[in-house]
Amino acid sequence: MSDRIFAIAWLGVCLLIAVQMWNLVVPFSYEPVGPKAFPALLAMLMASCCAVLLIRPDVDARFPAGPLLQKGVLLIGVLLVYALLFARLGFLPATTAMVLAVARIFGGSWKSSAISAALIAVLVFVVFDSFLDVNLPSARFPGTG
Repeated sequence: MSDRIFAIAWLGVCLLIAVQMWNLVVPFSYEPVGPKAFPALLAMLMASCCAVLLIRPDVDARFPAGPLLQKGVLLIGVLLVYALLFARLGFLPATTAMVLAVARIFGGSWKSSAISAALIAVLVFVVFDSFLDVNLPSARFPGTG
């Protein structure tokens, strides 16, 4: 039953993404498919996975409890904070902090988590900036526009 509850809730998220992409107004398109394509495709993929969960749920699925539930709630919190701070802090600091927090939630040491977070943030930045030609936000400080 918990699979179906999750699938219905996540279908709501997919619908929200679809509505947001439908209402997104882009004054100019600098890419062949535009900025709506990636979120819309992800929403369709997630919705199809939800449909599978609704049709064929796992019979032994249970809601997480204890430490696993706590980790899940922490992860959701970290991702919400990341989404809120992404444009203000810039890609590199926000992503480094997010990966560091996720690594610590899953039991990584401070040293290995910090090294991994920095390497992942820089690697993803290079891939998006150099190879995919996607502009990522830089840090914005008060009074700098």
